[in-house]
Amino acid sequence: MALMTVYIDGERHRALPGQTVAALLLATGRRSWRTTRLGGRPRGVFCGIGVCYDCLLVVNGLPDVRACLRELRDGDRVETLRGARLPTGGTETGIVRPAADEADEADEVA
Repeated sequence: MALMTVYIDGERHRALPGQTVAALLLATGRRSWRTTRLGGRPRGVFCGIGVCYDCLLVVNGLPDVRACLRELRDGDRVETLRGARLPTGGTETGIVRPAADEADEADEVA
């Protein structure tokens, strides 16, 4: 079985094919890899099945990836989070965010 090379916060790690990001983080001794936006409380795996969003992190520049669901690929770059990183608004993430004035109007309607 050939091991893969992945990077967590710039540090090189070896991973098994089929291993999730959460499994590798737990194997390296990390119990949390993000903090809440308000209060800075640590978060890691809670449900382990992709329902709760506690294990979010950034993979290859894409924010809001669930570590418990994402299988590692050779060369992946994983970044842990303090608070939240929102998508930049471009199509590089596949998410298009409304312009500021459109977002304000949506808030007023809600």
